[in-house]
Amino acid sequence: MSFFSPKLGIDLGTTNTLVFFPGKGVILNEPSVVAVSEQENKILAVGNEAKAMIGRTPESIIAYRPMRDGVIADYRVTEAMLRYFIDKALGKWNIFRPDVLISVPAGITSTERRAVIEAATKAGAKNAYVVKEPILAAIGAGIPIHEAVGHMIVDIGGGTTDVAVISLGGIVACTSVKCAGNKIDAAITDYIKKTFNLAIGDKTAEDIKVQIGSAVPLDEELSMIVKGRDFISGLPRSTEVKTNEIVKAISRELRDMIKAIKDVLQETPPELSADIIDQGITLTGGSSQLRNLPELVFRRTGVKARMADDAYFCVAKGTGLALEHLDVYKRTIISKK
Repeated sequence: MSFFSPKLGIDLGTTNTLVFFPGKGVILNEPSVVAVSEQENKILAVGNEAKAMIGRTPESIIAYRPMRDGVIADYRVTEAMLRYFIDKALGKWNIFRPDVLISVPAGITSTERRAVIEAATKAGAKNAYVVKEPILAAIGAGIPIHEAVGHMIVDIGGGTTDVAVISLGGIVACTSVKCAGNKIDAAITDYIKKTFNLAIGDKTAEDIKVQIGSAVPLDEELSMIVKGRDFISGLPRSTEVKTNEIVKAISRELRDMIKAIKDVLQETPPELSADIIDQGITLTGGSSQLRNLPELVFRRTGVKARMADDAYFCVAKGTGLALEHLDVYKRTIISKK
């Protein structure tokens, strides 16, 4: 690595992409959305600008997410998106090509991994490294991953829930399920459609989840007024929704996540299981911020769970720390070419 090349850590997510600059922290946090015009096949906007267009565009403009379930679904658009993020992070006067470290889901195949590395190199990275998300999440959550102690990390993002047991700097047992924040939003949309005959957009579903959602029923429910389009009359209408209805609406998605945790616990060697009982389970990722999720994990598994500090930024922070100490993390880093 040359002295001059800047370093960037990228948490390339299904819903949001975060860019970490060592010494400065997270300098970019924008949606992983690209707006493309159909006629010229030209990229019009990326990130925040493109997200504002979702569900509001004329037919000739498509706003879509090039990452699906944490992996690249559209290669060309991902490359353009990465280039935008790298350029924006470094500023337009930068002449040095950066070393880039990118997070990938634990269950990624070698082909998908190569696609990420290639997209980053084409987008202007001098060297591209990829590291599995649970390891980065653990580093970012401040877990000492190199000790001979088992730690369980559950990283819940928009597209995937990654569950892993980490010991001695490596992943001992892991699984990745395609059930996370987006599926929860979809379940809420579905529920409101069936129960109230009301069509709501993705953004509204997300607002409901954040404002009144919970993983376990509450005695004192929160409520919120939801606005949408009536399916029958086609006219705008609003209705009131309460927390416990949402708990019921998303119960299947939560069950899938808990099952992933149980599956990994069942594969864990007994010595490490003992460690996990002592250490507890650490929850990271944006969607781990759902109210009372640690409580639900504890009820279903009997292991105490806690949410990491700055859960949303754990993976991004991890990319930054791994970049600063590349030599230490060499073993967990899958190299560039």
